[in-house]
Amino acid sequence: MPFPDQIGRYRVERRLGAGAFGVVWLAHDDRLEAPVAIKVMAENWAFRMDIRERFLTEARLLRRATAGGVVQVFDIGELPDERPYFVMEYADRGTVEDRMAAGPVEVPEALDLTARAARGVSALYEAGIVHRDIKPSNILLAGGGTAGRERVLVADLGLAKTLAQASGLTVVAGSAGYMAPEQAEPFDGIDGRADVYSLGAVLYRLVTGAAPGSPGKVIEPDRVRPGLPPALNRAVLRAMEPDRERRWPTAAAFADELDRIAAALPVAAVRSPERKTQARETQSQETPARDTQARETPVPERQPSEERPAAARAAVPDSPPGRRTLGRRGKAVAAGAAAVVLLGAGTVVAVELQGRPTTPAEIRVTDATKRISFEMPSGWADEQVGSGWDPTVLGLRTHHQPGLTVAQDVSRWPDLTTAVSGVFVGIGASGGGLAHKAETIGHTGCTYHGGRAFTSDAWHGRVRTWSPCGTAGQSLEEIGLTATRSGGPEVYAQIRCDRDCTERTDGILRSLRVTGS
Repeated sequence: MPFPDQIGRYRVERRLGAGAFGVVWLAHDDRLEAPVAIKVMAENWAFRMDIRERFLTEARLLRRATAGGVVQVFDIGELPDERPYFVMEYADRGTVEDRMAAGPVEVPEALDLTARAARGVSALYEAGIVHRDIKPSNILLAGGGTAGRERVLVADLGLAKTLAQASGLTVVAGSAGYMAPEQAEPFDGIDGRADVYSLGAVLYRLVTGAAPGSPGKVIEPDRVRPGLPPALNRAVLRAMEPDRERRWPTAAAFADELDRIAAALPVAAVRSPERKTQARETQSQETPARDTQARETPVPERQPSEERPAAARAAVPDSPPGRRTLGRRGKAVAAGAAAVVLLGAGTVVAVELQGRPTTPAEIRVTDATKRISFEMPSGWADEQVGSGWDPTVLGLRTHHQPGLTVAQDVSRWPDLTTAVSGVFVGIGASGGGLAHKAETIGHTGCTYHGGRAFTSDAWHGRVRTWSPCGTAGQSLEEIGLTATRSGGPEVYAQIRCDRDCTERTDGILRSLRVTGS
């Protein structure tokens, strides 16, 4: 989307970031003399009425929840080309994800941030809304609180549902590592306890620096970071109980418990030896909300979102890269007693290691259907979305198919201008034209460097190479493959990295396995 001078009556200052459904701009309300964040529906979705309605629903739900712990919507409108936008309060201090850039936070701060986020979630519940995608990047931080206190705001309701909708059949949606197990079971229905699970995962991440493992396999926080208060350990584990009947009954109850734990902490509360408080404070002052309010959710209901391949949309202007630590490359925690690695399920978890912590150079990942698997560099595999993709975004008639995105940050995957390494693989039907279609895709703002043939025992096809797509040193490999066996599937893939991807691409494609029909 080109840089606009004006959106409605708001004067645009700079771009904050982009997601699959929209671009977020920092603007100024000259009448009220205040900064605002404006989310504008992306041009490539303008013709999709269902996506348009989802976009507007997010604004309506945010407006319904008027409590102080939820980001507020001030206005809604349309551009001359009829794309909708909505105007939100601007969170000037980034996100909880940004706050963790220096490592695990101190226990009192972690308890406070989570408790206040939980009260925002409770306000949503009182308004009849279940969020379904609570995670550090969806919890915003802003100044202007009473007595100079920082405000904590829940944002991004792209996956939210009213409680009436959520109580029945619902499609799998959420973010790996933070999603309650019932969200993966479409017939179970969900309620506010799904958000309690996610809040527990947020607190786990805050105090350990690592996202927890899959439900039922969560390593106790004090084994990752020894010395945590036992009451905190118990509170987190109860929030993340696989059986929702055993969790805290509400987000408010969880918040109350965290407040009690904080009040009982000794004066010399547990501190993180890795964390540099001064660095955190400097980061908060120097990099306010680099892409705050611009992150989209990676698994919308049967709609292509972050897991949608970036080739399905034109490249957009440069989006400021996010920062993730501890877990990105297996960084050690707890004085060498553990390391952060990524398991086959695609969730970054902390596991105990004997001796010096190490991370495998390559790791095999698998999608939710167990049909797609491949090996890739472990340093790219921070986050995974594996619930499928929609080939109609490429102009094909086939609808929802198995697909898998694994990347350093899946929320940035749709924007080709961002520096993120990872892999996307989507399946198409045999003879459906997917491999051929992959050879016709263009990318605005990227430089095409030509194509080459690829052949292995299982696949044959063509690899096309693009760079830099707005980020110097970045490379995009785009691949269309056909199975060598008769009647086998076709595959569309993208591989992105921070240098020439050729050698990595060939290894990934040789390891690619697609089973079933």
